[in-house]
Amino acid sequence: MSVKYSVVERGNPRRSSDPKKFYAQAQGSGEMDFDSMCEDISNRCTATKADISASISGALITIQQSLRKGEVVRFGEFGSFQVGLRSRGADTQKEFNVGFIKGARITFRPGKLLTNMLKTLEYSQVAKLPVKVTNGGNEVGTVAG
Repeated sequence: MSVKYSVVERGNPRRSSDPKKFYAQAQGSGEMDFDSMCEDISNRCTATKADISASISGALITIQQSLRKGEVVRFGEFGSFQVGLRSRGADTQKEFNVGFIKGARITFRPGKLLTNMLKTLEYSQVAKLPVKVTNGGNEVGTVAG
């Protein structure tokens, strides 16, 4: 198995006068939905698909509750989750208030299991995928990118 990639030309957004260069861009080769994941996991152990589904759903609820409390969630070798914030800057610490916070995001830091997997990836180049062309949210076709 290998990660598929195409080569795309991109400019430097900070320095538009710089010449464009070519970069690798990962191309998805399918997806695994929740139901398929539960089925796959159940085939690797003695738990049923329903048991796996209930366990993962319970873990997601627990992660959500912990993140709402500001806790860092360490999920074994999988990795950790933490809430990160975006805010405007204040001239002084005393001036800063909650209104300066513009939003939140979930930061994921992969653990050893995923980090080690990245070190052993293989790659294969594929043609650039076609780009979907839309007109006000309505797909009107594809164009070779």
